[in-house]
Amino acid sequence: MKAFVDRDICIGCEACAGTCPEVFSMDSEGISVPIEEDIPDDLLESAQDARDGCPVSCISIE
Repeated sequence: MKAFVDRDICIGCEACAGTCPEVFSMDSEGISVPIEEDIPDDLLESAQDARDGCPVSCISIE
């Protein structure tokens, strides 16, 4: 599974990076950037928590 961030919606609150820093980081513009490779199985639950905690629902995991 991979994480995706809608950059047009992201407000840069850093909640995702705080919840799952192994999958999400912030770029130089203050927008969330997910790792490019598949989410490791042991981080999937944490990545889903980050998705669920996003205040603007800009994260999807597929």
